[in-house]
Amino acid sequence: MLDALTILRIVSVAMLVLFSMEINAQNQKIGYFESDLVVAQLPEYGGIEQRLQLLSSGWQQEAQEMLDEVTALEEDYQAKEILYTEAIRSQKLADIAQKKKQHQSFLQQKFGPTGEYFQQQSDLLEPIQRKVFSAARTVALEKGYDYIFDRSGDIYMIYARAEFDITADILFELGIDLDN
Repeated sequence: MLDALTILRIVSVAMLVLFSMEINAQNQKIGYFESDLVVAQLPEYGGIEQRLQLLSSGWQQEAQEMLDEVTALEEDYQAKEILYTEAIRSQKLADIAQKKKQHQSFLQQKFGPTGEYFQQQSDLLEPIQRKVFSAARTVALEKGYDYIFDRSGDIYMIYARAEFDITADILFELGIDLDN
């Protein structure tokens, strides 16, 4: 059986541990920044933006020319539809459908989620973004931040002190042992 002094010591140690955990949680330093704003201020960003605009405007002009061709074919078909035989009508409609399909394919190839515009944008901006994120990590280390988040668009964690990484604990909890 435990005597009152032992119980008092256990309770005191437990309270001290809980108190120090609370203090540690309160002392965490968290920061955020907006990478879009930072990137836009960099001198090299203006040149990239201009290159992307030139690329985009050229493709938009080409897409408009394709659309104008489709419109001209449709207008010609409507004007002459009654003069065409059924076979010619089918062929003209197939030609119009093919031109529309080419236009949509072009737009997808150039401006779709995996299109050339976004690939070029990614390739050109990646070095700048790496530079900004590296600067954010440097600031975090120099100023003693525990976490740094990027608030532009989706929220990304740019920096976290390694001592707060609980990935291994979660894997262990799930029964996954990385040591083997």
